[in-house]
Amino acid sequence: MTDTPLTKPVLIPALALALLIGAAAFVCPASAQSAVAEGQRLAFDRSKGNCLTCHEIKGGDLPGTIGPPLKDIKSKYPDRDELVAILTDETKRNPQTVMPPFGRNRILSEKEISAVVDFLQTL
Repeated sequence: MTDTPLTKPVLIPALALALLIGAAAFVCPASAQSAVAEGQRLAFDRSKGNCLTCHEIKGGDLPGTIGPPLKDIKSKYPDRDELVAILTDETKRNPQTVMPPFGRNRILSEKEISAVVDFLQTL
């Protein structure tokens, strides 16, 4: 007795799913790299993120010294959500901060904040 007719309908969708998952694995690193590049662009952009006005960042020109140097960020802030909160509105944690509330004031969108966090986590 052969079970080929019964397994063919199951085998084809399973194979398609496996191929789709494999293809996604190749796409994700590329999209992550593009998010990091976009985050760096925003962080260095004097009209958007403008991080260099206050922070020293590796690769950035003419950094400010009001804020701390941005390095070893992933070890200092292992929780990604904490960085998102800081960029969105640091005044909630520290009312005396001079850090602009990029999200609250709509200087950066949620997507842009996420990209900047992606970049910061590489420092």
